[in-house]
Amino acid sequence: MSIIFFDLEGPLVTQDNAYELMKLFPNGDKIFKSISRYDDMLTLENRPGYEPGDTLALIAPFLVYHKIKESDIVALAKQAALVKGATQLISLLKEHAWHIFCISTSYEQYALHIAQRLGISSQNVACTAFSLDEIVETLCKDEFPCLQKIEGDLLNIQTAGDDEIKQILDRFYWNILSGTSMKIIFEQVKPMGGQRKVEALKRFAQEHKELLSNCVVIGDSITDSKMLQTIDQASGLAIAFNANEYALPYATMGLASTRLDDLWPVLETWEKGRRQAVQKLIDKGKIGKKTNENGYLHWLSDTKNVAEYLPLHRRFRSIVRKDAARLG
Repeated sequence: MSIIFFDLEGPLVTQDNAYELMKLFPNGDKIFKSISRYDDMLTLENRPGYEPGDTLALIAPFLVYHKIKESDIVALAKQAALVKGATQLISLLKEHAWHIFCISTSYEQYALHIAQRLGISSQNVACTAFSLDEIVETLCKDEFPCLQKIEGDLLNIQTAGDDEIKQILDRFYWNILSGTSMKIIFEQVKPMGGQRKVEALKRFAQEHKELLSNCVVIGDSITDSKMLQTIDQASGLAIAFNANEYALPYATMGLASTRLDDLWPVLETWEKGRRQAVQKLIDKGKIGKKTNENGYLHWLSDTKNVAEYLPLHRRFRSIVRKDAARLG
């Protein structure tokens, strides 16, 4: 049996859904970038109980305040651009009887719709449950002025450093909001990121009686780092696709390209000979094996310095994901 796990945003779809949702109201993009950076900081400091990708819980109060609805999430999913070659790769995998899964930090209304567009069964998707319309009905709207104030504070410090962003948002999330009805959001919304992605992956593999050493996973960002590391350490194949500095060090190999289906020769080779065969396929030169789309494959496992590949990934990440490429 061949089994593969995809992250959604990055490998399969170019859009960052949370960012696009925040852009639906004035200055939402600027506010989101501060919150996204705050998410990175909390992850890197290993805050207890916090997982990378919990941004989706952090932005939820702002979505409620600005009257964003579940239908808005679905609307963005309908218009989101798929990564070139994603549809073709999924079709090839199906033809060769691969079991295909998607483990995404995205809200369920977005992830399930994109999966449906790609032909991935909803039963094979793990994502962030988010009953936005129900949550709205439980909140006290008299408490919303605190959200208006924090938005103003964030907009006034756009040129400030990380320390100031963290000071403002620490007080907001862990002191102010904890004393309001909006604390229910953090009790209910548990984004599918970090260790939660690992747990979902292990659950799917166990259900199909598959060893992690036989699994392939594809990711690109900080929410995928633990998932990539888990599969690489199990001697499976962890692939970094147009990855950032938080994901690249944890991968077995990398693909920097505008097309996801550049991976097909790798996956065919994996079926025949696992890691050793894939390593032979990929050149050990400085930038690796060139693909048909002017992208590059490179072997990363046991590489002492993955930083030399980072500029290449950044370049293709910027081409494919545009403004979303700058998010963690």
